[in-house]
Order: sequence, then C-alpha cells, then structure tokens
Amino acid sequence: MLAGALGGALFGPAPAGAVAREIIDLQNSMAQLIQGQQNMQTEITQNAAVQRTLIEQSLDSVNKLNSSMSAVQKTTQDFSAASGARLDTMGTQVQGLSDNVADLQARMGKLDQKLTDIQNTLQNVDSKLASPAPGAGGAPPSTMNSPSGPAGPSGNIPTIPPGGPATSGPPASADVLYSNALRDVNGKHYDLATQEFQDYLKFYSQTDLASNAQFYLGEIAFMQNQYQAALDAYNKVIEDYPKSFKTASARMRKGLCLAELGQKASAVRELRAVVRLYPGTDEARRAAAKLKEMGATAG
Repeated sequence: MLAGALGGALFGPAPAGAVAREIIDLQNSMAQLIQGQQNMQTEITQNAAVQRTLIEQSLDSVNKLNSSMSAVQKTTQDFSAASGARLDTMGTQVQGLSDNVADLQARMGKLDQKLTDIQNTLQNVDSKLASPAPGAGGAPPSTMNSPSGPAGPSGNIPTIPPGGPATSGPPASADVLYSNALRDVNGKHYDLATQEFQDYLKFYSQTDLASNAQFYLGEIAFMQNQYQAALDAYNKVIEDYPKSFKTASARMRKGLCLAELGQKASAVRELRAVVRLYPGTDEARRAAAKLKEMGATAG
C-alpha cells in the first residue's frame, strides 16, 4: 500500500499551483518578447529616419558641390576667354614693337648707305677740286661760279642735286604713316588704323613693311570679330607676300578664322600645316594648342 501511494504521488497530475506558475512565466516571457520586438521595431524606425536624413544631407552636399563645380567651371571658362583676348592683344602689341624695331633697323641701314653715298660724293668733289681744269693755266675755270652749274665733260665741278623736283604724293612718308597706324592699333582706334594701313598699301605697296600693313588689316578685323574680313586679309598676305616673315602668323590666324567661321575641317588642315611648316615657333605652338582645343591631333 505504501509503494502504491508513492507511485501515485510520482506519476499523478501536477498540482494546480505549479501549472499556474508556469503559465504566468510563459505570459511574462511572451510579454518580454513582444516588448523586445516593439523596441526593435522602434530602433529600426529611428535608424531608418537617421539614414534618410543622412542621405538627404548627402544629396544636398552633392548638389551644392555640383553647383560649386559649375560656378568654378564657368569662372575658369570666363577667365580663359578673357586671358585669350588679353594674350591676343599683347601679341599684337609685341608684334607691333617687333615691327618698329625692324623698321628702325631698316632705316638705320638706309641712313648708313646714304652717309656712305654722301662721303663718296664729297671725296669725288674734293678730288676734282684738287686737280686743275685742263687748259685753264692753273686758274679756276670761270664756270665755277656760274649759276648755270657744271658744263658736263669740260672738267667743271658738278653740283649735288637738291633732292629733285617736288612731286605730289601720299599724305605722309612711309615711316610716319606706318608708325601712326601702329600707334592707332595699340590705342584701339581701329577705323583710323585701317585707313592708315590702306593708305600705306596704296602708296608704298613695294616696301618691306607692306606685308606687315596687310597683316595688321587682318588683325584689326580679327579683334573686332569680323572673321571673314580677317580671313580675306590673311589670304592676301599669304598670296601676295609669300616670303614675308608674317606668312607663318598669317597662316596660323587663318586657321583660327576658319575655326570661328565653323569650317572645322579646313581649320584643322591649315593649323596642321602651320605645325608642320614652322616647327618650334610660337605660331606652331599656338596652332597645336588650338588643335587640342578642337579635339584634333597636330599630326
């Protein structure tokens, strides 16, 4: 009987209090699980909000950076355009100074030649003064002081001509007209400079500086964005003065004019010719830079 009682106690149903306690523990666990899930959901929501805020801030920063880059790019382009215009103006002024130096050198050479001619003439006069006229018995010939001048082969002293008869001509000498035109180009008096260079070509088309005058007519038109007129002027330099030292500059400028007129193929062909024909020169470097800007190679 005692063993049966013990077996029944061991294998019989659990007391009601133990079951209730397990149910309460289970409910508490469920409540904690639900609370943990809610906390996790709240944390996920907060993290999503933070991430969304960070993404929006990043997008704003990217937009601001794009705006800044656009502003920098525009500023750079404006600066490049302004620098290019200033370089063109400075190049024209430097060319003007170089032309002035070349002009002065040419004038000095002419003065040296004139001085040599005058010295030779004076030596001839001195030699004739030192030798008596034939048949004059040692006395100076009467025609020496005659207002009619020398009598040709009779041995009388020849007189130096005063410079020839006055003739009507241009409004100024070649040197003065050219210098005035250069001064007006540097002073940006383009209409007056154009007229002066045209007058120079009209009256002095055979001088050494005629090709320069024609070149500067192209420069004036180029600086005023008159690219077709500039192209015509540069073509005249190339065709009429093929041996001029302005030919390289004229061909380079011709390429720039063709580019401005939208004739890209012709511009590339002309600029490549400058690079090939005038290697190592400033014109070749500027032509290569323009080809690179146009997306073309120099070769």
